[in-house]
Amino acid sequence: MILAREKAMSRIKSIVVKIGSALITNGGKGLDHEAITRWADQMAQLRLSGINVVLVSSGSVAEGITRLGLKKRPESIHELQASAAIGQMGLVQAYEVCFQKHGIHSAQVLLTHDDLANRNRYLNARSTLKTLLKFDAVPVVNENDTVATDEIRFGDNDTLAALVANLIEADLLLILTDQKGLFDSNPAENPNARLIEKADADDQQLLQFAQPSPGALGRGGMQTKVIAAQKAARSGASTVIAYGREQDVIKRVVKGESIGTYLKATRGPMAARKQWLAGHLRCAGELVLDDGAVKVLEKSGASLLPIGVKAVKGDFKRGEVVGCTNQKGDVIARGLVNYNADESRKIIGHTSKQIPQILGYQDDEELIHRDNLILLNY
Repeated sequence: MILAREKAMSRIKSIVVKIGSALITNGGKGLDHEAITRWADQMAQLRLSGINVVLVSSGSVAEGITRLGLKKRPESIHELQASAAIGQMGLVQAYEVCFQKHGIHSAQVLLTHDDLANRNRYLNARSTLKTLLKFDAVPVVNENDTVATDEIRFGDNDTLAALVANLIEADLLLILTDQKGLFDSNPAENPNARLIEKADADDQQLLQFAQPSPGALGRGGMQTKVIAAQKAARSGASTVIAYGREQDVIKRVVKGESIGTYLKATRGPMAARKQWLAGHLRCAGELVLDDGAVKVLEKSGASLLPIGVKAVKGDFKRGEVVGCTNQKGDVIARGLVNYNADESRKIIGHTSKQIPQILGYQDDEELIHRDNLILLNY
């Protein structure tokens, strides 16, 4: 068991760490700065060792409630938003101080569900996070509670963490909680409850074991953590649910120690994403390729460059799924396009180096990157 996890963890290049409200506020008594320092020190060591780290941190609402002297979590959405705005200041400052000690920049990233449901904003968020990681920074992500409404709220930061894992194609999602992991029954009610040390993330039986009820501070329960693991697995990320106050928990999990519950992704990131692409029955538009581009895609699986495109059909936006056809009209591939229809029409037939001259800017060298392209019937 431990050897299997060690082997899996040895391949980690990027990790999303999620810390819940009950942990980070020490049960609602204000931010636990000692614990934050311990977690930040471990994440800094991972970052300095070459592993990309994104932190998804709860606690802004809980910290705001403490700062305002409120006795319980507000029910009014406006009071919750105000609490989040006040608490976010203390939360970000706490992390900034910790990471600065290691010479590491941290960055505040606030997201709503709408940001990731909209494909264009999804790509923008992805580009921003990847650029921050390229600069060796640690992004600190939280739900944008100050503008969220019931319609666009993630509902819990477990879901947000899973979506961030999808966004950056992380290898591991580590959910730190006030529980030791997922049990086959409620350990508070059954002294013989058994910790589930390892399972496949897609095992539907796990939801029967998970408790749905949230705590007083957070909005998630163990059920949301299992659902988050299933969402993270879509992009090939495995998940570990572990007790956050375990000594050196982050470092030990990454080393492969058997701590908490390990929910393994059964598919690799490429297979998961390309299956998602293949499942699209309707494309937003088409790119008609010349014979040379068709051969390159079929034989080498390379990216699609603008020089290999003869025509653009339809009115699509950046990030939408488009079909790639040969000149006979046969659809040979699908992919996520990096430029909208008008931009694509301007740059097709030209080299990637000419894109800045034509458009005045350049988002990507490719019309479709090979990681976001799937061949059909090959």
